[in-house]
Amino acid sequence: MRIERSRHGNILVIEAGGNIDRISAEQLGSFLQYEIEAGKRFLVLDLQSVTNLGQDGLWEMVSALKRVRRAKGDLRLAQPSDRVRDALEMSGLDQIFRVFESQADAVASF
Repeated sequence: MRIERSRHGNILVIEAGGNIDRISAEQLGSFLQYEIEAGKRFLVLDLQSVTNLGQDGLWEMVSALKRVRRAKGDLRLAQPSDRVRDALEMSGLDQIFRVFESQADAVASF
């Protein structure tokens, strides 16, 4: 898995790529936790390049969402791949996360 980040004003965009399995899910979770603890409150997780999203990855995303909402922020998802969209829909998380078709739309939603 790869993680890249960029800033758009006060919004942090995180682009993830590859497989998010048990090991890489922990890396993603640690990365998100670090950024939230560092004061980032408005996050966009771009999932366009994610080829597979396992249960551990979903759990880390939900944990990050809870942490950032407690801090009066939000975590929004952008351009999930078809496999990621399927995982979100099957888990019901597409009803919890705000999901956008483009990164620009997700950023503009704040």
